[in-house]
Amino acid sequence: MSEQKLTNSLPTVTCHLSTVTSDDDYVNIASLNQYSYCPHRCWLIYCAGEFIDNQYTIEGTSLHERVHTMGEVNRDDTWQIRAIYLKSDQYQLIGKSDLIEFENGEFYPIEYKRGRKGEWDNDELQVCAQALCLEEMTGKNINSGYIYYAQTHQRKLVEITPELRASTISVIEAVQMLLFTGAMPKAVKTKRCDGCSLYSRCLPQAVDKVSRYQEAS
Repeated sequence: MSEQKLTNSLPTVTCHLSTVTSDDDYVNIASLNQYSYCPHRCWLIYCAGEFIDNQYTIEGTSLHERVHTMGEVNRDDTWQIRAIYLKSDQYQLIGKSDLIEFENGEFYPIEYKRGRKGEWDNDELQVCAQALCLEEMTGKNINSGYIYYAQTHQRKLVEITPELRASTISVIEAVQMLLFTGAMPKAVKTKRCDGCSLYSRCLPQAVDKVSRYQEAS
């Protein structure tokens, strides 16, 4: 594919930063990942304004700082665009991409993660949300994306299926409602709590004990 043809396809993606970042009421794509992981954690970060770093968040932040060097690179027949802002007016989404690739007339959102492989589906939702934005910005259907795991240097294919789209849109609506009402979701103890940097802020096991005590009274 010629460089000229690629260049003609890209301006709709690299939209002006001032236009994209001026919508304060839009949902941040990253918040969908947080909500899917734990609604209470999402509330703590985006409603209560609390955040504490731990080993995992520091490593993740460091990775994204290295990735987010804005620019375009042409590698063989693949055009790579890093650190551009994505936006969807339809879903009221906004966020910053790690990497967008353009190859054979197709766009692929690629989300970078620090670990070996994700245990949950929250990363897939984040990729799908980026795909929704790209579809609106480019007018092209996005059928797949990837999650890149820095520890193994491997990509995981994410197919943008109707089921994943429905799940993503459902989470978008849930986060919009959370931000609109400010209602705090209950802290629930799960396996996901083990690596959470905000565990000490919600102490879900203490909430469970209080609930059982109140029920027994």
